[in-house]
Amino acid sequence: MLREDVTEAIRAAVFEELAAVGFARMSIEGIARRAGVGKTAVYRRWKSKLSLVLDLVGAVAVQGLPAPATGSLHGDVRALLEVASHALRHPVASQVIPDLLVEAVRNPEIAEAIKAALLDGRQGVVAQVVREAVARGELPEGADPDRALDLVVGPLYWRLVVVRTETPQGYLDDLARSAVAALTA
Repeated sequence: MLREDVTEAIRAAVFEELAAVGFARMSIEGIARRAGVGKTAVYRRWKSKLSLVLDLVGAVAVQGLPAPATGSLHGDVRALLEVASHALRHPVASQVIPDLLVEAVRNPEIAEAIKAALLDGRQGVVAQVVREAVARGELPEGADPDRALDLVVGPLYWRLVVVRTETPQGYLDDLARSAVAALTA
C-alpha cells in the first residue's frame, strides 16, 4: 500500500521542480530530493517523469472549476475572470503553464493532457454559464460557448501568460463588461 502523504509530497515537489527548472530539465532525482523521499518512492507510483506530469495535469482537470451562479451574465463572467486571474497569477502556474505548452508542441501526450486540464473543464463551465444566460434571456438561443470562452478568458490569458504584464486596477471589471458586450452583440 502506498502512503498518501508521500504521494502528496511527491506531487507538490513536481510542481516546485517544474517551476524551478522546467519539464526538459526536471528529473526524478530532483523531484525525490524536493519531496524528501528516495527515487524508488517516485518510481513505485509513476514509471517516468512524463507519466508523472500527465497524471498531475489530469488531476488538475478533475478538480474542475465550479460554474458561478451570480444570477447575471455579467456577474458570472466577472466571477470567471476573478478565478482565472487568480489561477494564472499563481507563481507556480505562471511558470509551469508556459513550459508545458512548449513541451506540448513536441509531445502529443502532453498536448492532450493539457487540453483536458486547461480547456475541456473550462469549456464545460462556460457552456453552463451560456446556457443559464440563454435561459434568463440575456443571450440568444444558439449562443456559442466556445466563442464565449475565447472572449472571456482569451484576453486575460494573453495579458498574464503571454505578455506577462499585471492587470491594472479595474481591468477585470472592464474586461467583463467588454466580453458581455461582445457576447450580446
